[in-house]
Amino acid sequence: MRFEELSIWRRSSALCVELHRYLRELKGFGFRDQITRSALSVPSNIAEGFERDSSKERARFWSYAEGSVGELRTQIHIGQQIGYLEPEVAAKWLQESEELSRMLHAMIRGMRHDITKG
Repeated sequence: MRFEELSIWRRSSALCVELHRYLRELKGFGFRDQITRSALSVPSNIAEGFERDSSKERARFWSYAEGSVGELRTQIHIGQQIGYLEPEVAAKWLQESEELSRMLHAMIRGMRHDITKG
């Protein structure tokens, strides 16, 4: 299996692309730079973790991805409050990012279970 076949990688990549396209013309460079880097970090860390040899390393990189999803959700909330994101767009991205967070949490929990088993 390749990381490109993982549903979570495909979904997080799609969210990243959508977010980049939506914010392409945003004048708030600092915000745009930060939120797009957070979004890009999610599929990147999923892929990097998948390519690691040990379960412990995979769990570590997937934990980084989960942290980036939390950062992304925070930025979506703030982006909506300051008027950079339309409420419907923010709601859609929040829903998807919350689902990604749940998926990552389950993957990490499963990986850590494997680590303790041995």
